[in-house]
Order: sequence, then C-alpha cells, then structure tokens
Amino acid sequence: MNGVAKHDRALDEALVSLGAIVLRLADPKVTRTAAERRALAQSVRQYGLCADRSADPRVHRLRAELDETVKPKLRLVWSK
Repeated sequence: MNGVAKHDRALDEALVSLGAIVLRLADPKVTRTAAERRALAQSVRQYGLCADRSADPRVHRLRAELDETVKPKLRLVWSK
C-alpha cells in the first residue's frame, strides 16, 4: 500500500469515527435547544463536504443517516 492510500484510509477511519460522534449528538436527548440543533446542522453539513471526497461506503452511509437527522419532521395536518 503506497503512502497516499495509507493516508486516504486513515482519513476514512477518522471520518467514520467523526460521523459516529455526530450521530450520537443527533439524539434529541442531547440536542435540545435551537442553538444546539443549528450547531448539529452545521456539523452535518461540514461532515457531508468531507464525505463527498471519500470513496468509503461506510462514510457515505453515515452521511445519509446524518442527513436524515437534520431534515424537519413533517406532520400530517388534516382539517375539516
């Protein structure tokens, strides 16, 4: 394995670890305030930018999972 591949693999491992941390922070028990949710959304966006450059499928799975955590929850409202 050449030097570039070693660095690429190390970055992928760091991204997987970072994604797991951000995913734990996405728990509603952790991010309670509006400021915490904004910080979480910013972390997810920054993670996504790094994940775009990765070829590791684990990184892309984590990105998709994180993207789902910041999407607004839609409610069905029915009125007569």
